[in-house]
Amino acid sequence: MAKNPQENDQNKEAGQQAAGNGAQPSLNVLTQYVKDLSFESPGAPQSLRNRGEKAPAININVNVNANPLGGSDYDVLLTLNARAESDKNVMFNVELLYGGIFRIEGFPQEHMLPLLFIECPRLLFPFARQIIADATRNGGFPPLMIDPIDFARMFQQRMAEEQAKAKVQAS
Repeated sequence: MAKNPQENDQNKEAGQQAAGNGAQPSLNVLTQYVKDLSFESPGAPQSLRNRGEKAPAININVNVNANPLGGSDYDVLLTLNARAESDKNVMFNVELLYGGIFRIEGFPQEHMLPLLFIECPRLLFPFARQIIADATRNGGFPPLMIDPIDFARMFQQRMAEEQAKAKVQAS
């Protein structure tokens, strides 16, 4: 026996009201963009010929920032810097600022910071990683495939640092 469509609509409304604010929580990616991309290979072409001697030391830095855009929209910016050196000579330096506009609705306020600093960059990272890999490959080097990043641990460290600063300023 088929259900009455009106019953389905009533059940949906009851479920939304049970969620508290009348809407299911949602996190949507509205757009992604490259804000800044820089690739430098100051030692080229010599640095390209000396690649096989020994593996370069690669230093990778990651940062996340978030800014409200109004309403329930937020701009999240993932910054990746990768620098490769061999015998104190820079082989390459690549910097990427990769952003996303996110619409976040229906979440309690206490969940907003973890969403902005853990979940949003987690969604952006695979795209930023591919851009870095393409830039290094296009620069004549093997593609740099950055290992997955634990954004939850980064967020926890950042919160601990801010709490420590607050304690120092309070005393």
